[in-house]
Amino acid sequence: MYIHKEKEWPKFQWDTEAVINPLAEVRKLQGRLLGKMDSLGLPVQTETMAKNLTLDIVKSNEIEGEILSVEQVKSSVARKLGLDYKTTKISRRVEGFVEIMMDVSQNFDKKLTKNRLFSWHSALFPVGHSGIQKIIVGDWRNGDKGPMYVVSGGIGREKIHFQAPDASLMKKEMKQFLKWFNSPTPIDDVIKAAIVHLWFITIHPFEDGNGRIARAITDMQLGRSDGCNQRYYSMSAQIQRERKSYYAILEMTQKGSLDITSWIIWFLQCLKKSILFSEEALAGVMRKINFFRANKYIIMNKRQFKIVHKLFDGFEGKLTTSKWAKICKCSTDTALRDITDLRRKGVLVKSKAEGRSTSYELGWP
Repeated sequence: MYIHKEKEWPKFQWDTEAVINPLAEVRKLQGRLLGKMDSLGLPVQTETMAKNLTLDIVKSNEIEGEILSVEQVKSSVARKLGLDYKTTKISRRVEGFVEIMMDVSQNFDKKLTKNRLFSWHSALFPVGHSGIQKIIVGDWRNGDKGPMYVVSGGIGREKIHFQAPDASLMKKEMKQFLKWFNSPTPIDDVIKAAIVHLWFITIHPFEDGNGRIARAITDMQLGRSDGCNQRYYSMSAQIQRERKSYYAILEMTQKGSLDITSWIIWFLQCLKKSILFSEEALAGVMRKINFFRANKYIIMNKRQFKIVHKLFDGFEGKLTTSKWAKICKCSTDTALRDITDLRRKGVLVKSKAEGRSTSYELGWP
């Protein structure tokens, strides 16, 4: 029997003693991260938020098997945050999801309503289709296509993991959910975020996009737990890293009783890892800032400046002369001169890693 068919649904229960220590760890890490960010000033905060939002949007879609252009997401996020970033052509789908996440972060303390969810769903599917399938957009599913199943496997080898509540119950279920979400509760805000995620994804109110909207609402509740409209860690990115265990704990919980202790503990552990990962990323941002502060008198041309930024932001693969030329749209001779100049200034060094061609890395601790 699925959890939503329990007589007392949705009166969730959990073992307070079992969750108190992991909750305390998460709360400590949240406070430490926010304290670090508060001391760094607005430019660093904005850049960190831009990176996190980009990561969150890309990874939330990857969980569903959809790959968005990172450059398009970066460009859209940067423009909305007022950052200087080369604008690229942005698809309506990318623009729509960025709009959703900006609303989530900037208006986390605003009421979550049916119409707000409908507008998010419309932004997620701007042409009214999921792939080639026409779907109901901006409204609850109506059941015309039969029961809502969560399945895996190819055609003829489908495995049903979960069956959502009947479509006829959507108005009632979502009215109850939204009333609870918008009302003050004695539950800790982080625990509430865990319940929000499970509850919404179990109702599965839309024909498609339920996972992405569930994670958006979860981020909204985590914003309330932080008391901050700046998002410095990405729960979606961590869920994507632990995708297999995420689906496993969801299925186990949705087929279990109303005691959701195991789900809450998993959620807290996932959140803890996401904050720790963010702290590592912040160390990278600080490394970049310290580099440009220490080397503010070093003269670099536009090509050199572009590549150095890319190296700090997570350059994919090895930096070679030919790759430099390709990225900067210049000759290999020009690329080699740029590299030689930066080596002389101590900005670049030859990589110790062996390979067919010489590669370079930052000469900065």
